[in-house]
Amino acid sequence: MRSYKFVNDLTGWLVFTLATVVFLLTLEPTGSFWDCGEFVACSYKLLVPHPPGAPTFLLLGRIFSLFAGGDESKIGIWVNSLSALSSSFTILFLFWTITMMGRKLLVGLKGEPTGGQTALLMGAGAIGGLAFAFTDSFWFSAEEAEVYALSAFCTAFVVWAMLKWERVAEEPDSDRWLILIAYAVGLSIGVHLLNLLAIPALAFIYYYRRHQVSVKGAVVAFVISSVIILSILVGIIPGLPTLAGWLEVFFVNSIGLPFSSGLWIFLALLLGSIWYGFRRSFQTGSQLLNTAMLCFVFILIGYSSYLIVPIRSSYLPTINENAPNNVLAFVSYLKREQYGDRPILYGPQYNAEPVSQTPGDPIYVPNPRTGKYEEVDKKLETTYADRDKVLMPRIYSNQPAHLEEYRKWGVTIPFQPGVNPETGRPQYPRPTFGENMSFLFNYQLGHMYARYFLWNFVGRDGDVQQSGVLWPGENTASNVSQLPERVAESKARNDFWALPLILGILGLIYQIRKDERDAFIVGLLFFFTGIAIALYLNQPPIEPRERDYTFAGSFYAFGIWIGLGVIALADLLGKVLKSVAARATVATALGAVVPTILLAQGWNDHNRAGRYNSVDSARNLLESCAPNAIIFTNGDNDTFPLWYAQEVEGIRRDVRVAVLSYLNTDWYIDQMRRRSYKSQPMPISMPASRYKQGTNDYLPYAENPAVQEVNLKQFIDLVKQNSELLQVSYGEGAPAMMSFPTRKFYLDVDTAAVKKLGLV
Repeated sequence: MRSYKFVNDLTGWLVFTLATVVFLLTLEPTGSFWDCGEFVACSYKLLVPHPPGAPTFLLLGRIFSLFAGGDESKIGIWVNSLSALSSSFTILFLFWTITMMGRKLLVGLKGEPTGGQTALLMGAGAIGGLAFAFTDSFWFSAEEAEVYALSAFCTAFVVWAMLKWERVAEEPDSDRWLILIAYAVGLSIGVHLLNLLAIPALAFIYYYRRHQVSVKGAVVAFVISSVIILSILVGIIPGLPTLAGWLEVFFVNSIGLPFSSGLWIFLALLLGSIWYGFRRSFQTGSQLLNTAMLCFVFILIGYSSYLIVPIRSSYLPTINENAPNNVLAFVSYLKREQYGDRPILYGPQYNAEPVSQTPGDPIYVPNPRTGKYEEVDKKLETTYADRDKVLMPRIYSNQPAHLEEYRKWGVTIPFQPGVNPETGRPQYPRPTFGENMSFLFNYQLGHMYARYFLWNFVGRDGDVQQSGVLWPGENTASNVSQLPERVAESKARNDFWALPLILGILGLIYQIRKDERDAFIVGLLFFFTGIAIALYLNQPPIEPRERDYTFAGSFYAFGIWIGLGVIALADLLGKVLKSVAARATVATALGAVVPTILLAQGWNDHNRAGRYNSVDSARNLLESCAPNAIIFTNGDNDTFPLWYAQEVEGIRRDVRVAVLSYLNTDWYIDQMRRRSYKSQPMPISMPASRYKQGTNDYLPYAENPAVQEVNLKQFIDLVKQNSELLQVSYGEGAPAMMSFPTRKFYLDVDTAAVKKLGLV
């Protein structure tokens, strides 16, 4: 009889092969909508995408693009296949995770399964793995060039590797697995930060294996795991580049050293600190310190993929978002500063009135003429009254569209605000703590997490945004006849009869009864990659698209319980079937209904073979333009397909794509003033000195009764001259600002020329 290891490895690879075939058959052949077109283009030519970038994904995508053999029409499908293979490898490691946990349930950590138990474990792993493979959210990410499939692979890999360490923890060289995990975590930073949320679960595997279990010890393990996450999230990712930037400014501006001197000094200090840490570990004979230092170094090695961002940015590529070509711009890029932030645990609500706005940290840019970093502006820090701040502020956005949505979720917001007697400003009533909690549970945890969870394991109503859950028994002919045609005939109307949910709950209950420690570990993974994300994101009451892909890690954890549910079924069958092999066969056959129904229901709405919507729309837009035209776009779905069409397939590179939402930044205006392929520079007359950051970032409206209307060209000339005619100042000592003196502008047009072109 073959060994358990041979059967386990072989079955895992068979499951991997099946998942790979399905993902490749349903793969999208080009760049999809949203970020995918940007990621394919940036992978193909190693360009700089939107912050914080995904350098590990881009480097791997570049390798995959080489298999196209220079055929630009095939590059999209090859980069998309990176997600397909990442997804099938996720299923492979999920399979092995389920069999390892199931083996502990049946024979303990070191026991050898019998033939019947082996068959049962293989069935459990296959059903759990394939069930997760064909869930709605995971399958969606497997078909396109986005980071979420590769991020899921990183999570599956580190969980599997930690369980491998658990089996050999007493061996002298077992900690090599911890170092491998650290390297994987470092690499995953260059994909997506979701992988960091697996760390608490990994920490408890380590704690249960190496320490005597107690309540105090468990609390300490949780605190340490949280510190590790924060150390990476705050200390390593932005912290080290921030320190490098501070040293760079100090040694250049204060000491007078040339540019990049501070970076070399930072590197020397970092290497010196690492050397000292290893030296101390040898002096004290501390294996823990030595392993921690090795893990730190390997995280940095993985994280070093981010060096591709400033390196490529310095070559001024055609897509160079935020232009992070120096250490200070790179820090801003890593911190995603352009997106702002949201209050999480404590902060202002939507009706908060700012008390003051004070200058914060300075913003520097290098000035080659002076050899110094020039302070161009300061970050503004807004202070709010304490009475407007609450714990867990969920109702924080004051956008008019968001206020309307808050009302739909039961928040009392009048359509006409009152008046603050102290300031005379409009004032809305403060939401109560109960309203904040109601919005949290009903919308953020209910509508934006539980709904997505049930989509994957119960059923989905359709593909119209905000679609609900399709519960068992609702998909009857009489019910469907009352639905709008678009909903009733939607390919995404999938009914799973809640079978995946039932099998997963069965596995959860069984694991709690048999091994509450492992159940707690999987529960931690489920919580941190699902509910904790919902708490952290603090989502506003309306999103531009569904966000279910964010929680795929939580669905992965539930996939473990689906697999263990097969073992639970076999245990229940023990009352009527005495043979272990017979129980394994019947339980596997019953459990196989779950991935089968997921595959059958999901195939038509996840099959993107032959789908060219994104690129066809981009081609039509570009081909409709005159030679050397400028096309202005606004959002992701306007822009990224055009970038894909031009960068990857070479369609109409004479047309200049100008993104309106970027044109309020100096780095993007600089890019528009450079040639791009056959596209000439945009004829922007304003010199860089008049639009650089900190200069004319916005012009307030200051009405001048003597000015009724202004010639637009003359107005631009006055701005270029920094004319006193447009300058206004607010408060004593405040800087002078350019302003709009009127709401009416006019532009002289050669009407004869316009008529000759046939535009009127």
